Amino acid sequence: MTEATISNTYPNTKLALRATVGIMFFLAGLCFASWASRIVTVQQTLHLSDAGLGAILFSLPVGLMLSLPFSGWIITVIGSRKLLIAALITYGIALIGLSLAQNVVQLIACLVFFGFSSNAVNISVNTQAVAAEVLYEKPIMASFHGLWSLAGFTGAGIGTFMIAHSITPFHHFLFITSFIVVMIIIAARYLKNDKVTGGGPVFVMPDSSLIKLGLIAMCSMMCEGAMFDWSVIYFKKVVTAPTALIGAGFTAFMCTMAGGRFIADWFAKRYGLKRILQVSGTLTVTGLLIAVIFPYFYTAMAGFLLVGAGVSSVVPMVYSAAGKSKTMQPGVALAAVSTIGFIGFLFGPPIIGFIAGLATLRASFVFIALMGTCVVILSTKAKL
Repeated sequence: MTEATISNTYPNTKLALRATVGIMFFLAGLCFASWASRIVTVQQTLHLSDAGLGAILFSLPVGLMLSLPFSGWIITVIGSRKLLIAALITYGIALIGLSLAQNVVQLIACLVFFGFSSNAVNISVNTQAVAAEVLYEKPIMASFHGLWSLAGFTGAGIGTFMIAHSITPFHHFLFITSFIVVMIIIAARYLKNDKVTGGGPVFVMPDSSLIKLGLIAMCSMMCEGAMFDWSVIYFKKVVTAPTALIGAGFTAFMCTMAGGRFIADWFAKRYGLKRILQVSGTLTVTGLLIAVIFPYFYTAMAGFLLVGAGVSSVVPMVYSAAGKSKTMQPGVALAAVSTIGFIGFLFGPPIIGFIAGLATLRASFVFIALMGTCVVILSTKAKL
């Protein structure tokens, strides 16, 4: 289908595409947050130690790595629209599979499948976002990632409700997947049909400037991933919050993360990309250290609020900068940088588990704070 055909079929093409891409970001965030909110339940069900859970969580980046060559090939064959639809449905199925795992082997297999699907969704949905930015001729990437974070906040709230009412992960995840499928059926026709003809692979090793952007994203997303997978456990084991409130820290984190992304473009335009990244890293470090030094309910909540604000702007700002690359096509540059960043998002949680097994969970959060420091250092040295 050509651009002209799309415009004739749907008069409000720009608005329809932006709204649909936003919905897809929301569904992707909801799926991942649903898993994150029930990790502690799965850990208890399978009687896993922190170190054991950390080892098992390495299955996620394994799935991501296996997905890279496949996603790079298949997106050139069927385009990001069809890949996104198929990957999101697969993502939901993998989510249900996680709730059905009865032993460690099954959980590992399901996590590999989950990680495989997540990377396919990540590459395809960001490629659609680049297409939307081209139509609008202005940065709107942060707003899409804001919807992903808003979905995380929503997923955390739903997870907290499910835990408080003793609803099993299976019924919880079945509800989420059903919602995802219904929304895809309603909205997917408005996605951009961008099937590539005669194109190369989507993932290409970026140049040095894009690698620096990728490393900044990786450090920040390592903090983000740790908060997704370990904030609930931190509130349960370190803060010793009541059962009904163990998801409160995660919800606080997602609240400021979502809010920050909706205003990130304005702040970047006013103060510049470098300054925003420096402040973001500083907020992340400060928040994590507050939660570590003062592991009490209200102080930990305050710390997690700062962490959410800190990580909120980094990824969308980096992605926006990557989309303006002068050495690579926007979609290719963004896919490469986002893949580097997503590695940090998935490797952070298992590293937390290993450090917690060797020392304490509080010590592992200090390590994550160091990643926030790296964001400050890398953004200061980078030419942005």
